[in-house]
Amino acid sequence: MATLFKNIKELIQVRTEAVSFLSGKEMSELPTIKNAFLVVENGLIADFGAMDNCPNNSFSKVIDSTGKMILPSWCDSHTHIVYAGNREGEFVDRINGLSYEEIANNGGGILNSAKKLQATSEEDLYQQSKARLEEVISLGTGAVEIKSGYGLTVDAELKMLRVIKRLKENYSIPIKATFLGAHAVPKEYKNNKDGYLEMLINDVLPKVAEEDLAEYIDIFCETGYFTVADTELILEAGKKYGLIPKIHVNQFTAIGGVQAGIKYNALSVDHLEEMRDEDIASLQNTTTMPVALPSCSYFLSIPYTPARKMIDAGLPLALATDFNPGSTPSGNMNFVVSTACIKMKMTPEEAINAATINGAYAMGLEHKVGSITKGKQANLILTKPINSYGFIPYSFGVNQIEKVYLKGIES
Repeated sequence: MATLFKNIKELIQVRTEAVSFLSGKEMSELPTIKNAFLVVENGLIADFGAMDNCPNNSFSKVIDSTGKMILPSWCDSHTHIVYAGNREGEFVDRINGLSYEEIANNGGGILNSAKKLQATSEEDLYQQSKARLEEVISLGTGAVEIKSGYGLTVDAELKMLRVIKRLKENYSIPIKATFLGAHAVPKEYKNNKDGYLEMLINDVLPKVAEEDLAEYIDIFCETGYFTVADTELILEAGKKYGLIPKIHVNQFTAIGGVQAGIKYNALSVDHLEEMRDEDIASLQNTTTMPVALPSCSYFLSIPYTPARKMIDAGLPLALATDFNPGSTPSGNMNFVVSTACIKMKMTPEEAINAATINGAYAMGLEHKVGSITKGKQANLILTKPINSYGFIPYSFGVNQIEKVYLKGIES
């Protein structure tokens, strides 16, 4: 079964050679074909090129894309989509002047979400999460990573990971699962953080491995949460079970978490709102992907990841949503791309590269999605009629997507 997209105004992110990720000046290069065709067969990209070379085969479906553009769907490498309820009350607290830390100290924040999740059935949690997943797919996301971390007990963390596994089984979008038990210290361990870490390592990790519930392990390395020593302890424990590190670092303070991530060959280090020169230098010539979460900066009114400084220093950069109930209640990657351009001074080319191929790399999916490449999954965005791909970030409040395809099928 083959589908032909013809008369595509511009086919974006065309990569004929295998690319793992893009760094520095490479990020400003976005190969495209104008007046193009694209063939999808058995869910994969089978062929593409200029309309002059469009095949005349008999296709089961032909989609005329006159005036419209096609690009690979967004690759969102950092989300917390599986959560219970919301935290809109804290939204008002922040408007009234309380900081993220003050809200957390008053019993809000991650502990608030954990309390709600612990009281929510697995089925109810699945139904809430399923609705969010379908929403982000409709907004152009075609690959996503989902973390645990709002359970903070053995049963609740496993419940979250089982919901992620069920989503993975029921949807054609590639989903990666991350165990983030060390997201915060629960109240019952308030004066015994070491005891909580031991519980995660001795009681939860073996079950995660036994049920094959995660591929990655994560920790919130931050002042007031977990130290660099805690981070190394958790990453070392995860390594014994084959879990690859992806860590939260430098959101509010820079305490050496970036260096810990590099030491343990982390696939990505995420947040990076506070970046010292030594952090940037440490990331040079490594295979660890820095990931920026501009929606979080927008929502919390905290600094943005210094993208310009990092890219100019030769680093790669990925963009993700951080979709969660407390600091980023949005999974809209279009807004992320716009905000990266508007607030972080990334060019449209850099932002699109960061949200596609680099995002794919940040969750180990660069060989499956993230570019228009033969053999990759046909997870695609078909835009509305637009003047240029720069119009996507430019028109930040408007959805320029006409249709989203997963494995070549309209979602």
